[in-house]
Amino acid sequence: MTAHTHDRIKIPPGFWTGLRELGISAYEVVLQARLPLAIVNEPAGVTTAQYFAIWQAYSDLIGDISLAIIKLSTVFDTAQYPPSVLATYHARDYRDALTRMVRYKQLCPPERLRLTEEGESCRIELEWQNTELSGPTVLIGITLATLLELGRRGTGQPLTAKLVEFSQPMGDVKTLDAYFGCRIQTGAECNRLTLHRKDLDLPFVTYNEELLEILTPALDHRLDERQGGRSIIETVKWIMKRSLTGGRPDIQAVARELGMSDRTLQRRLTDEVTSFKQLLTQARHEQALEYLADPSLDIKEVAFLTGYEDQNSFYRAFRQWEGNTPSLWRTEHKVLTFR
Repeated sequence: MTAHTHDRIKIPPGFWTGLRELGISAYEVVLQARLPLAIVNEPAGVTTAQYFAIWQAYSDLIGDISLAIIKLSTVFDTAQYPPSVLATYHARDYRDALTRMVRYKQLCPPERLRLTEEGESCRIELEWQNTELSGPTVLIGITLATLLELGRRGTGQPLTAKLVEFSQPMGDVKTLDAYFGCRIQTGAECNRLTLHRKDLDLPFVTYNEELLEILTPALDHRLDERQGGRSIIETVKWIMKRSLTGGRPDIQAVARELGMSDRTLQRRLTDEVTSFKQLLTQARHEQALEYLADPSLDIKEVAFLTGYEDQNSFYRAFRQWEGNTPSLWRTEHKVLTFR
């Protein structure tokens, strides 16, 4: 069965250029992967299985996973990146760059990134989107290394990670310890890069506002098409719900994740006859109902997860939404569910 075009992965020309810098030809990799030579110039892209096979072939040709990760991560010329990645290198600061990377990764399957900030740490977890296949070890390593490399090149500083976790063996771990500048943990439950949160505030010397104004609308349009035309209202609420835990997202943070100014975001919401404040209330309300439907969460936890500093504030808000207390709503919901 032939894969649909939108299910295929386009390998950027810069990938093959990077291999040449390492003395490896594209055809060597394709032959090692046991794929047709014509795949190098295939405009429709490759299937997920073929994509993984190419990465595994590259790793096999280098001979050591750790070396393969570091070599390609450091040799890759930024100018060779596709627009979705190039935009991150011209972001305002490291946080803006990582936020854009997480957002635009959705345009570059099969990887997906999840970013959370808590305390003095920023954690970025790698997952796989729309596939039951698990990516090869070298691709996992290069994805996490690229996130650190992004910060190093953007800020011009030798940043180090706080912790790197891999679910699989990673070859010569000492080599990776030296590259990431921290302890490498293998056999972990997930593949995750933990950064020093303070580093996210560092400005990018590569910041290019004019280029971002060109790239961002085009990338957002592509992302909207890929997500089935998700509206600006749905997108904003989706971002809000991911950011509610222990606080309240502000319009500047949401606009930054969307790659636009807060003034532009407010104007677009006004065009949709709504406001940031109204959407935040809706997002909290919807999340509260979803969390209350989960009996494993107590009401204090639900208050925290929906961005309230204390339980009383949550109770007052919930009464305005539902005309009832969270406890009574949960009881009635259980009755209705099991009738």
